[in-house]
Amino acid sequence: MNIIIVGCGKVGSTLVEQLNGENHKIVVIDEREDKVKSITDELDAMGIVGNGVSHETLQEAGIRNADLLIAVTGSDEQNLLCCVIAKKTGNCKTIARVRNPIYSTETAFLREELGLAMIINPEQTASSEIARLFQFPTAVKIDTFSKGRIELLHFRVTSECLLNNYELIHIRTTLKCDVLVCMVRRGEEVLIPRGDFVFQEGDVVAIVSTPPRASDFFKKIGISTGKIRTAMLVGGGNMAYYLARRLLAVGIETKIVDQNPVRCEQLHELLPKATIICGDGTDEKLLLQEGMESVDGFAALTGLDEENILLSLVAKKYSHAKIVTKINRVNFNSVLGDIKMDTTIFPRLLTADVIIKYARSMNESLNSNVENLYKLEDGRMEALEFYIKETSAVTGVPLLKMRLKKDLLLCSITRGSQVIIPGGQDELQVGDSVVVVTTHTKLNDIKDILED
Repeated sequence: MNIIIVGCGKVGSTLVEQLNGENHKIVVIDEREDKVKSITDELDAMGIVGNGVSHETLQEAGIRNADLLIAVTGSDEQNLLCCVIAKKTGNCKTIARVRNPIYSTETAFLREELGLAMIINPEQTASSEIARLFQFPTAVKIDTFSKGRIELLHFRVTSECLLNNYELIHIRTTLKCDVLVCMVRRGEEVLIPRGDFVFQEGDVVAIVSTPPRASDFFKKIGISTGKIRTAMLVGGGNMAYYLARRLLAVGIETKIVDQNPVRCEQLHELLPKATIICGDGTDEKLLLQEGMESVDGFAALTGLDEENILLSLVAKKYSHAKIVTKINRVNFNSVLGDIKMDTTIFPRLLTADVIIKYARSMNESLNSNVENLYKLEDGRMEALEFYIKETSAVTGVPLLKMRLKKDLLLCSITRGSQVIIPGGQDELQVGDSVVVVTTHTKLNDIKDILED
C-alpha cells in the first residue's frame, strides 16, 4: 500500500519502523527537517519537509494515489484538518491521533462527520490496558480477542507457583485445565513450547483462554487473581485522568499525586471522587505518608521515563502492589528486563499496534480478514485473529492433517458463542474467528498459516 504519515515524533517514527517491515511504500511529512532526515536516513521511507495540512505538500507526497494517511502531529486540530483535506483530495482512508480529553466523548461524531477510518488516542488506549491489568493483577500483559471473550494472558512463574519445574503436558492431563500455553520467554529466548517443556522460575508464560477458564487455571496453580481495591497514580496527565475515570467507575479507590497546583485543581473538578494530592511524586516520605505501602495497585505515569522507573522500584520495595510503569522510549526495554519490572506500558507501541492491525485489514482477501493483531516480545512474535469469510484450503480439514508452518500455533476458534481450544480433530469453518500465535510476521490471510 501507499501510506503517508504526517508527523515524525515518537509515534510517527515508531509507525514508520513497524510498517516498514510490511512491504508498504511510505512517505513522511514534517516541518522539522532534522526529524525527516533522521527517519529517511535510517529507514526505507521518502521524506518531505512541509506542513501536512498544505494541499500542495500532500500532492507532493502523492495523496491522489495514497491508500492510507495517518496524521500524528502534536496538534489534534491539525491532525483532523489534515485528514479532511486528504480525504477530499485523494479519497484515501485516514487515521488521526486525537489526545485532548475534551474530544473523548465526541470521537464517534468526529469520525462519522469527517469521514475518518479511525481516531486513536494513545493515552486512552494505554489507560485501558492498565485498567485491565488492575482488574487481573496476576497478569504482566493482557491482549483480548473476539470482543473480550478470549484473552492472551502473560504471567511470570514464581518459586511458589505450581508450574515451577512442571511439565507442560500435565496442565491438561493432570490439572484438567482448558487453556493453551502459546509462548514462553526465558531470558532472551522466546519460543512456542511443546508438551515436554518444563517451566522454570522467572519464565514469562502466555496462555490463551476464556476469562473463567483462566481464573480456574490460576487458582489451580496457586496464583491469586483478586482485583485491586485501592490504587495510587503518580503523575496527573491525561493518561492518569483516563485511568482514574475507569478505576472509579468500577469502585476502585483512587489517589493521584501531582506537583502542579493548577493541574491538581483541574483533576479535583474532573474527578470529584478521586483523592488528589498536590506534592512531589518523587518524595518517598510523601508517598509513604499517603499510604503507598498499603495500596493494591501503583502506576508511575509522569512524563519522565527515568522518574517512572525509580518510582516503580520504590513501590516494589515498600508494597505488594501491582506495579505498572509508563515508558516512552522503547530503547529502554532491554534494560528493564534486567531490572525485572512488574509491567511496563509503551503508549506509542500500543498505538502502532492498533494502526498496523488496521493496515493489515485493508489488504482485503476473499478468504479472511485480520480482525486483531498484537506484537509480542519486541516484535519477535505476533498474535493475530482472522475471520474466515470463504471456503479455502484451511476449511473442513482436521488440524492434525494440516501442513502448518513451523513456529506457528493455532490457539483458539470462536464459532458463534462457542470458544474452542482446538485439538487435532477440530476443523475450521466459514464464519470462525481464529487466533494464531507465530514467529512469522506479515501474515495477511488465513491461508498464510500453511506451508508453501
